[in-house]
Amino acid sequence: MKEQDQERKKIISVKNLSKIYDMGAVKVHALRGIEMDIHEGEFTAIMGHSGSGKSTLLNILGCLDVPTEGKYYLDDADVSHLDKNQLARMRNRKIGFVFQTYNLLPRTSALENVELPLLYNPEIRRKERKERAMNTLELVGLTDWSEHFPNQLSGGQQQRVAIARALVNDPVIMLADEPTGNLDTRTSFGVMEIFQELNRKGITIALVTHEMDISKFATRNILFRDGRISKEIIIKNIKNAGEELKKLPPEDEEME
Repeated sequence: MKEQDQERKKIISVKNLSKIYDMGAVKVHALRGIEMDIHEGEFTAIMGHSGSGKSTLLNILGCLDVPTEGKYYLDDADVSHLDKNQLARMRNRKIGFVFQTYNLLPRTSALENVELPLLYNPEIRRKERKERAMNTLELVGLTDWSEHFPNQLSGGQQQRVAIARALVNDPVIMLADEPTGNLDTRTSFGVMEIFQELNRKGITIALVTHEMDISKFATRNILFRDGRISKEIIIKNIKNAGEELKKLPPEDEEME
């Protein structure tokens, strides 16, 4: 372990984590004894082919599922065997989740979508809720689009709204499930530029991706295979998404 990791707080710590799905006559071992930590301020990309276990791990880290065996500590709290209501509270307080398909409410404005996680906190009044939502929309460059509905936004803008929604509760970690999976290269790099800017501000991020060019914007890659971690790579030459965006040809050239 690097010395700087010893000094930084562990946001996530996983010990001998296993997940088995009982399919009747067949038991599927999705995770097999996973051991890993994610420290404060890291930007981790979790990679692997379909069926490697990466999405199962993200669901457990996001308190959407529980392990069959092992321990999962989130911000020093053991959440391995919490019930559904306890997991929901932990998820709302500690985690910002960004989905591949955005998961925005279609008949709700961008601002109202971002406000949504705050509705579950009775201590936050309407005025503060709106202010916090506008502040996070500003972080992702969408202040002028706050009253637009999802069908009035591009895919990249919708994902920015989703990122703002994930940020509004000031989570200890942001988890993203293939956040660029539905986007073209230019838009993907724009989304990754936002993630990198947030990470530079100290926000801890873990994302699942199958795209090698996307993983190079992270500070560390964890590769999964057959339910196990096959390799961990510290990225020494981290690509700058903003710089990579500038290298792309103009949009009209891309259309030819």
